[in-house]
Amino acid sequence: MSFPGDLGWWWAIGGIVLLIAEVIAPGFFLIFVGAAALATGIFTLLFGLGLTAQLVLFALYTTVAVMAGRRFYARPRGADSAPLNDRAAQLVGRRVTVTQAIDADGGRVRLGDGEWSARGGPAAVGAMVVVRRVEGNCLIVDPVVEIASSE
Repeated sequence: MSFPGDLGWWWAIGGIVLLIAEVIAPGFFLIFVGAAALATGIFTLLFGLGLTAQLVLFALYTTVAVMAGRRFYARPRGADSAPLNDRAAQLVGRRVTVTQAIDADGGRVRLGDGEWSARGGPAAVGAMVVVRRVEGNCLIVDPVVEIASSE
């Protein structure tokens, strides 16, 4: 029968192995589990905790570590984050050409090699408009206002 303190060394070794695996493996999760195992090992060595207390402590540390990691390492979702995988958000701000007159009820614009339905405007055929937002598969556009330079 092993002394509860011996289990502390196993927790610590397991935590170190997980931290090393985090460096080798892709992703960013093992660091939290490894830190929780290492902390559990240290507390077990210091206080001679029983197996039940160790498992509860490990679960608690893992939960806290993952929550803290999500808070500090999560990708920011603000106005300055790039809409990498949001194709609709990538269209906002683009200039497009009107192919069918646009008003509040609808119209069409050329975007790339295709045409999209659009609302907003008003804008005549051939005019340039800018995409302000996307609602489903309809572009909400505003006329492009050119500022004349004073020379």
